[in-house]
Amino acid sequence: MSRVSRSSQRGAVTAELAMAVPLLLAVTLGLVWLLALATAQVQMVDATREAARAVARGDSTDEALERGRLVAPGGAALTVTTLDDRVVVSGSVTVDGVGGLFDALPSVELTADAVAAREDAPP
Repeated sequence: MSRVSRSSQRGAVTAELAMAVPLLLAVTLGLVWLLALATAQVQMVDATREAARAVARGDSTDEALERGRLVAPGGAALTVTTLDDRVVVSGSVTVDGVGGLFDALPSVELTADAVAAREDAPP
C-alpha cells in the first residue's frame, strides 16, 4: 500500500512543479522588465540634468543636447527651453520589449525634466 501512495505523491509533486515553473518565469520576466524601465528612467533624468547644466554654464544648445544624448537611452528626444534666468530641458523615450520573450510586453513612454539656473543670468 505504501507503494501506491508514494507514486501518487510523485505525480502530485510533478503537477505542482509544472504549474509553479511558468508562474515563476512570468514573475521573473516582469521583474526584469521593471528593472529595465527603471534603468532607462534614471538615464533620462541624468541626460536632462546634464544638458540643463551645460546650457546653464553657457555651452551652446547643440553641444548640450549632444552631451545629453550620450547619457540618454537610444532614441531619446531632448528639447531645451530657455527662460529669463533658467534653463529647462525635457526628454522622452519609448522603451519597447527587447525582443524574444519581451515582445509581448507593452511599450512604455518615459519622460524627464530638469531645470537649472543660468550662471550668466542678468542681475
